[in-house]
Amino acid sequence: MTQSEKAELTILSEKGQVVIPAKIRLRMGLKPKTKFLVYECDDAVILKKFEEPDFSKEIEAMYKRVDERIAKYGELTQDDIEEEIQKYRKEKAARAKKA
Repeated sequence: MTQSEKAELTILSEKGQVVIPAKIRLRMGLKPKTKFLVYECDDAVILKKFEEPDFSKEIEAMYKRVDERIAKYGELTQDDIEEEIQKYRKEKAARAKKA
């Protein structure tokens, strides 16, 4: 939040629902069915837009790495494939910790 932004007021409904003001929804590109992670921090409730991973892109990237290795070193053994999968998972976990 920048210093020039002013707080918006909203009210909690009897069902526990909160309306996010239109200016914020537009600025953040929030649409119906957008998912959020909800955190409690002292007297604050924090909503973080949840980005679902695109598994097809992740699989495509993994196959690309396998294809590059085949081109460089020849066919892979099952052990080689398992090693690549574990390496990719560790890299992905490290990236997730940084985010």
